[in-house]
This record gives sequence, C-alpha cells and structure tokens, in this order.
Amino acid sequence: MAADQHLICASAALVDGGDGIRFEFGDGGQASPAFVVRYGGRVYAYLNRCAHVPVEMDWMEGKFFDMSGHMLICAVHGAHYDPRNGRCLMGPCKGASLHALAVEERGGYVYLVQEKTSAV
Repeated sequence: MAADQHLICASAALVDGGDGIRFEFGDGGQASPAFVVRYGGRVYAYLNRCAHVPVEMDWMEGKFFDMSGHMLICAVHGAHYDPRNGRCLMGPCKGASLHALAVEERGGYVYLVQEKTSAV
C-alpha cells in the first residue's frame, strides 16, 4: 500500500488549543467534513462528526475547543472530547470516540495521509 498526502494548511495556522482548520475528507468517493487542531504541540485530525449524533461539532467555523483550550466540545449536545485521542470524556456519548484521521506535520505544513491500495 502507498499513501496519498494532501495539504491541509500551514503549520503556523494552528495555535495550541486555538481554532481548528476545517477541510474535506474524501471517504469512499464522498467528501465528509473534517478538522485539524493543535494540542500539546502536536496536530490531530478528526471527522467533524459528534460520536453522539452525527452533526458537525464547531459552534462557529473552526471553534472546536472549550473555553479552557483543553477539550474539544460539540456545540449541539456539549460532549467533551480529549483532543489527543478523540475519546468522549463527558456528555451523552461518554466512552465513544471521534473518527481520527492520519495527519503528518513536516516542512512547515500539515498533510492528511490516506492509505491507498493499488490494483493487482
């Protein structure tokens, strides 16, 4: 298997515990909303879909963190997620997780990494 890499944003666009960057994730020929954030110096990406009810999570475009900048929060039902692994720590979906996406930061940019299979 090889990997496709797609540019999401410049690294400088992501501030630790700050606004996220929305992007489209191509999943099986259909684009799904997704987002990337920085937390603890690392970048993390998830589908923009709450684990409780499949609605977009940001309360304003790119606003995924709570006021403390330490938890991702769903604007609809208030579920709180750990930004490092997407696990719901508080709210109606406690124990469930966001769908994580593989990202890589290098050369001052953040890339989505998608595995692709080659035809045999």
